[in-house]
Amino acid sequence: MTTDQNTAQCEEEKVVTLDFMQLQEWVPHRFPFLLIDRVTAMVPNKYVVALKNITGNEECFVGHFPGKPVYPGVLLLESMAQAAAVLARYSEQAEASGKLFYLVGADTVKWKKQVLPGDQLRIEMRSFKKRLPLWVMQGEITVGDKLVCSATLSAAAA
Repeated sequence: MTTDQNTAQCEEEKVVTLDFMQLQEWVPHRFPFLLIDRVTAMVPNKYVVALKNITGNEECFVGHFPGKPVYPGVLLLESMAQAAAVLARYSEQAEASGKLFYLVGADTVKWKKQVLPGDQLRIEMRSFKKRLPLWVMQGEITVGDKLVCSATLSAAAA
């Protein structure tokens, strides 16, 4: 691709960001189950990058595990699903109006590293296949430059 083609493509792709308050317009979850804090980059129908700050005050640490807090892997998947839902709802605003996106599948899930208080999750989900109302997205979570979790998730609007 030439530089001119690259520039034209970038101009067509509007990168969207959402702060915590804006994010709540696109995700129905609330405390303690809203598991993303910010969207740092999103190109509709293509990808989303979200952040989640893990603090020692997370309710899950009360029992997982006392004296050795480890963020649960299932909550990592939920963070990925919420980021994917933001991308799907934002991309399909007319079709998704008044609907919720439900996680309907998780494939090739791999956990590579424990997540601890003080970590910041960088969640990236990429649209892989779309046949409305079904979306299939591939993604990963990193902490710093270390891969923490990867998965292919399926979600459907209902």
